[in-house]
Amino acid sequence: MSQAISRRRFMQTGAVTGAALMTAAVPVLAQSVRAVADAGQSNRAASLPLTQTWDKVFPQSSRVDHRKITFINRFGITLAGDLYLPKNRRGKLPAIAVSGPFGAVKEQTSGLYAQTLAEQGFVTLAFDPSYTGESGGEPRGMASPDVNTEDFSAALDALGMLPEVDRNRLGILGICGFGGQALNAAAMDTRAKAVATSVMYDMSRSIGWGVGDQQNGYTPEQRQAVKEYLNNLRWADAESGRRNIGLHELNVDAEGNVTSAQRILPETLPANPHPILAQFFDFYRTDRGYHPRSINSNTTWLATMPLSYVNIPMMSYISEISPRPMLIIAGEKAHSRYMSEDAFKAAGNNPNKELLIVPDATHVDLYDNRSGKIPYDRLTAFFRDHLK
Repeated sequence: MSQAISRRRFMQTGAVTGAALMTAAVPVLAQSVRAVADAGQSNRAASLPLTQTWDKVFPQSSRVDHRKITFINRFGITLAGDLYLPKNRRGKLPAIAVSGPFGAVKEQTSGLYAQTLAEQGFVTLAFDPSYTGESGGEPRGMASPDVNTEDFSAALDALGMLPEVDRNRLGILGICGFGGQALNAAAMDTRAKAVATSVMYDMSRSIGWGVGDQQNGYTPEQRQAVKEYLNNLRWADAESGRRNIGLHELNVDAEGNVTSAQRILPETLPANPHPILAQFFDFYRTDRGYHPRSINSNTTWLATMPLSYVNIPMMSYISEISPRPMLIIAGEKAHSRYMSEDAFKAAGNNPNKELLIVPDATHVDLYDNRSGKIPYDRLTAFFRDHLK
């Protein structure tokens, strides 16, 4: 009996105490809810300092109207983009969001693809991903499979709000490291009616497993060494109070020693360089493709940036793009070809998927059209057929 009374008194006391705590918490809770509501009501892009003069690595087309725009992603980061519209346009047009390569800016490859497709009658938006180029986001030099996938969806938001665009005819095009993120975005965002990639990298694979010659570059033991290295860098950053920079794809020797660098590409090309290094250098470090805002042209990433990609496999759900159309383009001689072929397999039984291997083309051959190998005709036909 005494235990029952004691338990009843405890419950009564607890109820009173709980009610008092809840009463005290109501103003705080109300303030929190109000703060979230107020934040939710604000979806305006922040002001960004944008260069208004033409500073692309390719000439401006007389067949296209161009202007800079800003838009905001779901994480509240304001993005900068180059909008390309066909001259003499009529009615609402199909539109394509374009980004990549990883570490490049919209004034390089993505802008060239976007402008060329605009010449063919599409509204296109080449954008700088979060934390890079003219786009916002802190800290600078960061990347994230979640945030950068969202950047594509935010670009669709921006395109779909334009009076010139039919929001029911939206597509995505990702180049190199943004090819994998384009597929990831299309798997999540059903508003993308068609998706294409060019010389795609799966960054979660290239960062988490290294890049080899048509295969992964790391053994399981080397992958573990990379994780140990990156997490030790977290201690270094925490202790110093500053963020170090380093490579996104780390070097690991046969003994498991991990090394990094302060630049993705050297300032000068060494004698007898690896052919892949020479290809990237020839684009990013010469007048052919150099741009002062490009990470690949000038510097490297935050050293701990790769952690996000190490264990978030972005190809997990690309079979869910089906039956929406997918065009995966790779160079016959591209070191990255295996990633495109494996993504094509991972897309499952999609009846509208296509793998296009460009004869005799390397990876960097499809960064610009100096070699005349970018299959613009196939890209144009693909998007015309599937953005009707």
